[in-house]
Amino acid sequence: MLHDIAVGVDGSSASLAAAHWAAAEAQRRGTGLRVVHAWYRHARPAPYVPLDSSEHGWAERILREAVSSVRAAHPGLRISERLVCDATVTALVAAAVDAELLALGSLGLGPLGGFVAGSVSQRVVARSARPVVLVRAGRTTADDHLPAADGVAPEEIPKTPCREVVVGLDVGHPCDELIEFAFDAARRRGTGLRVVCAFRIPFRTEPGPSAPVPSAAFEGPTPHPRAPAQELADQERTVTAVLRPWRARYPAVPVTETVVEGRAPAVLVHEARDAALLVVGRRTNGRRPGAHTGPVAHAVLHHAGCPVAVVPHD
Repeated sequence: MLHDIAVGVDGSSASLAAAHWAAAEAQRRGTGLRVVHAWYRHARPAPYVPLDSSEHGWAERILREAVSSVRAAHPGLRISERLVCDATVTALVAAAVDAELLALGSLGLGPLGGFVAGSVSQRVVARSARPVVLVRAGRTTADDHLPAADGVAPEEIPKTPCREVVVGLDVGHPCDELIEFAFDAARRRGTGLRVVCAFRIPFRTEPGPSAPVPSAAFEGPTPHPRAPAQELADQERTVTAVLRPWRARYPAVPVTETVVEGRAPAVLVHEARDAALLVVGRRTNGRRPGAHTGPVAHAVLHHAGCPVAVVPHD
């Protein structure tokens, strides 16, 4: 059973961009859209509330204006709205529980505002049991498509080819939820999937004058690092093996495998610079207590220009 797409709005341009992205995603999936706004009753009215309005009235206005904007741009889409009096993170995590995914606005690096203020968006990402997609302010439906030819009307832009979906793959811990989400996203967009695997070649330090030299008689020969070319070939073979059953399951999705030596966040941001969507994972069974986004997800959420989907997995 398909559930609705959920989106959190707060009156910022980033959250409005997320609402329109979520509406387009709901249409691709054949679901409805649930627009959520969380507000909190303060002992004194918050400074951002106009003098001629109550906190509740201002919250209603924010939700109403977001819904009106989405309805005007996506006629025929089934839209519901939910006004929640609760802490923002709590309300958004709860909204994601019975949703296909939750979309939020993100401003990335720079002056913080909207859901990014106080790391609200990243706290939601770290706690959500469902995929969360963060969308930058100013992102439009046209940005998900390749440049249209001159003379193409705005309403014809969705008919132009969609930019590819990019997914970061950790071959040491491949996860079905992440790979399936990425393949399904590419299939629904009728576009290709670029699978990116970044690896590092261990740095070998030579023993210093005071360092003990291993004895071949007792410890065996000193190990030598694998040649970069051999390591690259092994990584490529592993990626191909991991993707083989998924290629068979999604035969209509063109797949490009990109294996690069380098730090995963930098590689992913570079490879996704012209993407419609970047998909990364977040492990939920880590040894550290509490909720965490993980270093790769944390980095790309700040630096990637395209929407970023964070998929939780074991």
